[in-house]
Amino acid sequence: MNPWPVARAALRRGWRTALAMALLVALATALGTGVGALERGLRRAAAQAADAFDLVIGAPGSATQLVLTSVYLQLDTVPLMDGAVMARVMAEPEAVWASPIGFGDQWRGRPVVGVTAAFVTQGGRRTPTEGRIFAAEEEAVIGAAVPLPLGGKIMPQHGRVEVPDGGHMHTEVAYAVVGRLPPTGTPWDAAIMVPIESVWEIHGLGNGHPSGVERIGPPWEAGAPAVPAVVVKPRSFAGAYQLRARYRAAGSTAVFPGEVLAGLFRTMGDVRAVLSAMAAATAGLVVAAVFLAFTAVIAGRAREHAVLRAIGASPGFVLAALWLELGAVLTAGVAAGTALGWVVARAAGSILGRAAGVSVGVTASWADAGLAAAILVGGLLAAVVPAMAGGRASPGNALKT
Repeated sequence: MNPWPVARAALRRGWRTALAMALLVALATALGTGVGALERGLRRAAAQAADAFDLVIGAPGSATQLVLTSVYLQLDTVPLMDGAVMARVMAEPEAVWASPIGFGDQWRGRPVVGVTAAFVTQGGRRTPTEGRIFAAEEEAVIGAAVPLPLGGKIMPQHGRVEVPDGGHMHTEVAYAVVGRLPPTGTPWDAAIMVPIESVWEIHGLGNGHPSGVERIGPPWEAGAPAVPAVVVKPRSFAGAYQLRARYRAAGSTAVFPGEVLAGLFRTMGDVRAVLSAMAAATAGLVVAAVFLAFTAVIAGRAREHAVLRAIGASPGFVLAALWLELGAVLTAGVAAGTALGWVVARAAGSILGRAAGVSVGVTASWADAGLAAAILVGGLLAAVVPAMAGGRASPGNALKT
């Protein structure tokens, strides 16, 4: 005899109870799946944002703040590196290209960043999707997420937009948008890139060139203005380590963004481990609660099982029917929870990505499948216990009561 019709009939009669138990299992599974998927997405997004920054050199201070400011545009007050040090970096033979980064201004909440053409093109490896690279101080190249057309005008404001009266408008300059870069999924998609000379000049620091010389790009004078950071593209792996060692000195510091990210990832991994342990404990408690509820349901249907036994059903048949019933609840809950976890992780990744300016892609992983399989297999194995108790109950005693 096939026990599935009996299990299916029981599910139809007690669909409210079955739905409640499946929902509990789904929520427990979604918590574990969502935490893992979101952490992987954030890790990939952070690493992708640092791809264009092989080596960052700045003034002595916090390496983490230097990376957050220069790579992720989490603009904050950082110490400035002397212009003479910047000039030495720009002349390094181990560098394919180097670019200072200067900031402090914004336009409608989007940072206006002073760079060189080499940074915009990544040494010739990147071309604008629209227009061209800037060629004069009052021209700008915008990231893919800046809502301006070619030819649009930008008048920068000094200071932070979220602070009332936090800055003043630079009325002496209006940048013309001459190019737009392809999307990168990084905070630089919302950046407005202008020649570093213009940033120096509107803050009264000159343009880094001899008096009367109006051009953009290196070389600059030894007395060029100080900058927050210089991004360097080394010629080789060995050259990168040589530069890092050379500029870890009294007047500068050099960091690989990947080193800083590794530390942040370790912290993130510790947080994920704690959350995963909490999710596993929650899943265990939920499954235990489901089994207790199912045991109570079995006890309430003792007469039904006794009738099955009285008309010839074996204990194994009753056990199989009960196991299939609980197995269907667990399977539905785990499947729904896995899907729910991915959906919630995608939504959370989208919200966090917009806040941080990065593209957080959440995708399925074998790790998620392993978690779902562990919950399902563990639940199905444990389901044998209450099912066996129901199958072995004495029909005579159940019918008498």
